[in-house]
Amino acid sequence: MPLTQLRSSFWRVGHGREVELGARSVLMAIVNVTPDSFSDGGRYMSVEGAVAHAFEAANQGAHIIDIGGESTRPGAAAVTPSEEQARVLPVIEALRGQTDALISIDTYRAETARLAVGAGAHIINDVFGLQKQPEIGNIAADTGAGLCLMHTGRDREKLPDVIADQFAFLERSLEIASAAGVLKDHVVLDPGFGFAKDTQENIELMARFSELHRLGFPLLAGTSRKRFVGAVTGREAADRDVGTAATSALLRLAGASIFRVHDVAINRDALAIADAMLAARCSFEQGTLA
Repeated sequence: MPLTQLRSSFWRVGHGREVELGARSVLMAIVNVTPDSFSDGGRYMSVEGAVAHAFEAANQGAHIIDIGGESTRPGAAAVTPSEEQARVLPVIEALRGQTDALISIDTYRAETARLAVGAGAHIINDVFGLQKQPEIGNIAADTGAGLCLMHTGRDREKLPDVIADQFAFLERSLEIASAAGVLKDHVVLDPGFGFAKDTQENIELMARFSELHRLGFPLLAGTSRKRFVGAVTGREAADRDVGTAATSALLRLAGASIFRVHDVAINRDALAIADAMLAARCSFEQGTLA
């Protein structure tokens, strides 16, 4: 990990807030208000259950609460915009002003994004990187919301090289964001582990993760309980948190700044070790250069 990745920078997000990136890993907790998400579907379907889970995650060290109302697992049933909004908006409204954690809305629908930011969300997390509903870019620009642009291989033909495909897709997403007026310091990128990628592609993406720094934006890693973690460890979805924590630590060493996870506590501890090691490396390298 280059020393420049440890220098402090800020991800500007909505409602006048910001996220400091650099020496300390940032945790984004997953709160699925869905009946069919792959590892925790139905556990937090009530507003009360989702809010309690969000507070627990914040108490464990989550800096961001990512709230989603539609499962993105392969083969999941689509929901209508009104169903999605009925699930997520009451949770956002209940959390607003009740926690220091930032609120993220996990959606690819512009209307849901607009309503969510109005209800108090600071960040829009779009799993189609503005390439399904580009209007999300305009909403982010108009409101000052933070924007997470994710790579996906779904519904299109991928390039054979895993990193070349990342650049082809994400550069297009960045073009859409820029045309909409989204400022650079409001954007982070997510390489989309598990989204139309097989086990070998995901492992190669981890191995070559540092190449993504050429895009020039902070990077978010979302490996939590993904199928490739199960393929490597032999674990079912609910038992993949140790494997996830290993990927988090490795990707931190490769320069990821933000980690989207189900189990905050185990990833917090793994990342604390990675952060401490990086700080020691930085101190040593600065000393040898002095």
